[in-house]
Amino acid sequence: MSVLGNYIGGQHVASQSGRTAPVFNPATGAQSKEVALSSADETRAAIANAQEAFKSWSQVTPLNRARIMFKFKALVEAHADELAELITAEHGKVFSDAKGELTRGLEVVEFACGIPHLQKGEHSMNVGGGVDSYSQMMPMGVCAGISPFNFPAMVPMWMFPVAIACGNTFVMKPSEKDPTSTMRLAELLTEAGLPDGVFNIVNGDKEAVDVLLSDEAIQAVSFVGSTPIAEYIYSTASANGKRVQALGGAKNHMIVMPDAEPSQVVNSLIGAAYGSAGERCMAISVAVCVGDEVADNLIKDLQSEIEKMSVGNGMSQPEPHMGPLVSRVHADKVLGYIDSGVEEGATLVVDGRGFKVTDHDQGYFVGPTLFDNVKAGMRIYEEEIFGPVLAVVRVNSYEEALNLINAHEYGNGTAIFTRDGDTARNFCANVQVGMVGVNVPIPVPMAFHSFGGWKRSLFGPLHMHGPDGVRFYTRMKTITARWPTGLSAGPEFTMPTMK
Repeated sequence: MSVLGNYIGGQHVASQSGRTAPVFNPATGAQSKEVALSSADETRAAIANAQEAFKSWSQVTPLNRARIMFKFKALVEAHADELAELITAEHGKVFSDAKGELTRGLEVVEFACGIPHLQKGEHSMNVGGGVDSYSQMMPMGVCAGISPFNFPAMVPMWMFPVAIACGNTFVMKPSEKDPTSTMRLAELLTEAGLPDGVFNIVNGDKEAVDVLLSDEAIQAVSFVGSTPIAEYIYSTASANGKRVQALGGAKNHMIVMPDAEPSQVVNSLIGAAYGSAGERCMAISVAVCVGDEVADNLIKDLQSEIEKMSVGNGMSQPEPHMGPLVSRVHADKVLGYIDSGVEEGATLVVDGRGFKVTDHDQGYFVGPTLFDNVKAGMRIYEEEIFGPVLAVVRVNSYEEALNLINAHEYGNGTAIFTRDGDTARNFCANVQVGMVGVNVPIPVPMAFHSFGGWKRSLFGPLHMHGPDGVRFYTRMKTITARWPTGLSAGPEFTMPTMK
C-alpha cells in the first residue's frame, strides 16, 4: 500500500520515521493509503528548508509574487474536478460540495493576487523640517499552518496564499485523515513557478505539531480545529514567542422569529444543518424558535424535507444530498451524542442511528437527525457534535433567544430569520458572536473580509484572510528619515519599468 510522505523543497520526500496512519474512503470504509507521521527531526528539516528559501523569496517583488498566485489560481481551476474527487474520496463530502470548498479557497487566492496594493505602507511628508516618515509591512519569516479534516483544501488556502504573497515561506501540517488534496495543491504551486522551499508540507501528528509550536524559526502559527486543541496551540505557541491565530469550535444558533418566511427558513436550515454531514464549523446545529407555534410548524416542515433527503457516496450519480462522516471513530462519537440526547430527555423526532446505504455497508454513515425540546445544559446543546444532528430549542421571546446565544461558550457564527429590520438590527448589534447572518444561514465572509469567531471560538486577536490575514502575516516597520542634499544620478531616457 502506498505511503504519502512529505513535500519539501519542491519535491516529494519519503519519511524515515517508520510511523504511519491509515487513510480511508469514508463511503466504503476501505483503506486507500497510508500517510507518514513525520518525526521531530524531519519537521525541523522542513522548517530549515523554508528558512533558507525565505532569504530569496522575501526579496521577490510583490508584483512577481502576485503573478505566481495568478498562475496557481488558473492551475487550480484547471484541476478542480481532480481536486474535488480527492476531497470526496478522503473526506466523504459530495462532489459538488467539494467543488464549492475549492471555490471558497480560490477566492482567497484571488484576494492574495492583490498583494501589491494590500501590502502598501503609509507615507507622511514633513513630519519635521525636511523629515519624512513611512511604514512598511514586512514579511515575518517562516509561518506554519495546521488544518482540520473537514476542509482539507479550503482551510490551507485560507492560510498559505496570503502568507506566501506577503513574502513569507510556509510549512503546512494537514489533517492526517485526508492529506492528499493538500499535497496536490503543493504540486500545483511548484508548477505555477513558486520557488522550491517556499511552501512545504509535513504530514504527521502531535510530534510534528509540537515542533511547529516551539521551533525558534517559526514566526507565526495558524490553526483551525476544535477548541481544546486551539487553546493548546495558542497557549503553547504564544509562550514560545509566536504570533498565533487559533480558530476553535462552534455551536451556531439560528433564531426563527414568528414573522420569518417558513419556506425560506426550512430550505436554509436543511442545507446549513445537514450539508457536508454537519462537518462544518459554520453549520447551524441549533434552531431557536420563538413561540411554540413556530417550533411546531418548523418541526413538521423539517420532517417532510428530511424524508426527501438522499444519503450516499459523494461520487454517486444522481448526487446525494449528504455523504458519510469522515471516520468510524467520529461516526461512533456522533451516535453517542444522539444516545445522550435521548437519555437527557430531548424528543428524538428523526433518528439517524442504524442508517445504512445500499452497497456501502461499511461506510461511516449517520442519517439526518432531528431533536425537539432541547434545553440548555444538555450535552447535545452545550457541545459541538460536528455531525448531522439538529437541535430545536423553544423560547418565549426574542430577548430569551438572544440571551441563550450570548450565554454559550462558543461565538463562531449565528443567524436570525425575520422580516423585521428593527429586530435584525438589534440582533446584529448585541449578539456576542463573530459572524452574523440576517436571513443568511451560513454567514461566511467573502475572502476580502476576515473570518473568525468570538469567545472560545477564536484564540488570538486577528481573524483569518482578508485585511486581518495581511496584518497577521506581516509586521510593521516605521522609518523616519532626513536626507542631506545629494547629487542626481544623471539623465536616463528609457521608459522606466519595474525590474
